[in-house]
Amino acid sequence: MAVTPLAGAQQGAVDALVSGRRLEQVPVDERRCAAFLRQAETALSDLPNVTHAQNRYNLAYDAAHDVGEALLAAYGYRTRNGPGQHDALGRFLAAVFDSPPENAAAQHYDRMRRERNRQRYDARPIPTAAAAAAAQAATTLLRAGRARTGG
Repeated sequence: MAVTPLAGAQQGAVDALVSGRRLEQVPVDERRCAAFLRQAETALSDLPNVTHAQNRYNLAYDAAHDVGEALLAAYGYRTRNGPGQHDALGRFLAAVFDSPPENAAAQHYDRMRRERNRQRYDARPIPTAAAAAAAQAATTLLRAGRARTGG
């Protein structure tokens, strides 16, 4: 696996997440990275078979989250245990994907996270357009994640 090194600003943003106790360094885990990328790809490949917007949305969110887990493993990080792990993962995605077009997908992950929480805890419906946007963001993240990790 040939991981693209983080640029100075990217590494600085990741270091801030570590010093803020949102992430912690762990050994690089290429197998974990590859497994999460495969899992994200599998989830996205099932999207055309799913008929309900909320289920498409949740599947796309899970795929985007898996890309984040893959990149954490590729760079030797993990989210710290406790509340806010999905938020920390989103901040990590935003740090790694800091330029167009991937940065828009990384920023969309955070919107997906918040909307998914509203759906999960407030029973708010997911519009079809939101499910389509989530699928597009997850697809962009997967493509970019594969490019950064050589996977």
